Amino acid sequence: MSKRKLSRRQAWRIEKIQQERSARAAKRDAQIMGEDSKGKATGIEGSQLGPEQLGLIIAHYGTQVEVESLSTKLNNEVNAKIPNESASEKTPQRRRCHFRTNLGSLVTGDRVVWRDGDPTGVVVAIQPRDSELSRPDPYGELKTIAANIDRVLIVIAPIPKPHTQLVDRYLVAAESVGIQPALVINKMDLVNEENQATIDDFIQLYRHLNYEVITASTVSEESDDEGLQSLKQFLATHTSVFVGQSGVGKSSLINCLIPDLNLQVGAISDYNQKGTHTTTTAQLFHFPDGGHLIDSPGIREFGLWHMDAEEILYGFTELRPFIGHCKFRDCKHRQEPGCAIHQAHEDGHISDYRMASYEALRASSSGEN
Repeated sequence: MSKRKLSRRQAWRIEKIQQERSARAAKRDAQIMGEDSKGKATGIEGSQLGPEQLGLIIAHYGTQVEVESLSTKLNNEVNAKIPNESASEKTPQRRRCHFRTNLGSLVTGDRVVWRDGDPTGVVVAIQPRDSELSRPDPYGELKTIAANIDRVLIVIAPIPKPHTQLVDRYLVAAESVGIQPALVINKMDLVNEENQATIDDFIQLYRHLNYEVITASTVSEESDDEGLQSLKQFLATHTSVFVGQSGVGKSSLINCLIPDLNLQVGAISDYNQKGTHTTTTAQLFHFPDGGHLIDSPGIREFGLWHMDAEEILYGFTELRPFIGHCKFRDCKHRQEPGCAIHQAHEDGHISDYRMASYEALRASSSGEN
């Protein structure tokens, strides 16, 4: 879809708004940094603040962030990792902090350089990100919602009924940014004669594609405990996010993995068998046995319309070996003769489920009829 051309008056108004925003940002920075028009220190920055140190953003609250100090000392390393401290070790210092507007958007999971203060500190620099997870905002711009993530856990359950296209949407989003995805089939205690075949198909399909598939339940049974232990081992030493539609038990799983957290759990609606959103702020939590979790309402769903057809194609791992082998270089993988992707499907290298999912995601992204 082409962008609508702005009139001169609209362009002038947008420029004026941006100038006003820049002026407000500069004023806020001056208050934070404590400099008057002559450069004299007047605010919280300066002698009132402690030395620079490494920190981790564990929550975001509008114009402020909550920073947790890292045990790693500030040195010549420009990208210090998050230490995997156990719960028995000393609790790190946490402080609400302002941040300079020229740092851009800070998100939960960012590693930063900050200076402590009373009652608030100041973030003065951001470390390079290893990875970032983004989604389109209501205005069509990509917005980063979490940073430095190693693994994406896609949670599904027998109820609400899982759908291959929804799972594949998350997989493609994770593959596109190089974050390792895995599936968690939660609420295994709800598996019955009606949904057993569906769950078995999911397990077989994605394990065949070499994705990690973990079955679990928050109900206290021996088999469920084994599944939770497998999940803990998979999460250890990594920074992960849980994604999936509401009602699949993400918060319940987190409460089992971090018992003292007590996240609010949403109920399933009897009317539409869908859950309710319970998480409102992006936060980072530490697992007792090591590893970290970012929980955010913005991570629940991913729109893929900002990705082109080639990116979506590459997101399906079993399609990659056939890319570039079509008869025509500009093949769109629809009805063209000599399409290597469709031939691979006919030869049984691509399942019907995944082929249908790829075509549906490609169509929704490109606006095909």
